[in-house]
Amino acid sequence: MADIANEPAMSAADALARLKAGNAAYVDAQANSGDVSPERRRETAENGQRPYAAIIACADSRTAPEHAFMAGVGELFTVRVAGNSVGSAQLASVVYAVRNLGARLVVVLGHTCCGAVTAALAGSEDEALAAFVDPIKAAIGSERYEHAACARNVEAGVRAVQACPQIATVEGVRVVGGIYDVATGEVEFLEG
Repeated sequence: MADIANEPAMSAADALARLKAGNAAYVDAQANSGDVSPERRRETAENGQRPYAAIIACADSRTAPEHAFMAGVGELFTVRVAGNSVGSAQLASVVYAVRNLGARLVVVLGHTCCGAVTAALAGSEDEALAAFVDPIKAAIGSERYEHAACARNVEAGVRAVQACPQIATVEGVRVVGGIYDVATGEVEFLEG
């Protein structure tokens, strides 16, 4: 078996191309073609993981990045939290993926029909939800349209990751945002 830990990191550009190709395959797929075999699980257990991308995504059950990008075991380092909010725990997780595992692409992935964004748009004052709703409220400001609010939330997450010195100082790292459409499965990357 290959020693995954010693493989060179995939470039951010190659990682993004791989995500886009995986998402294109997923849009019409009936099943995930990513390698989840016992052999692959054993290989990563023995040799470690070498994810080509770190993804901060929403915890919504409809939005699993491993499915959306047709990825198998050990390919994506996924951090999930309601509303894909980027707080200190999410940043620390991404720092680990970038510095210790070699991920050179970081994606902040929001989605349509997001309950957390809807709660923020509705002005929710529920204290139990404040940890993820309040940052979304700050990110979306006066925006009232769901898709635009989702994009603003993603863009705020991208800025937070880009501002993290432990990530910004690693050569070759790229941070992009994306919005997953829960109805079609398509990911719109916000690269501009």
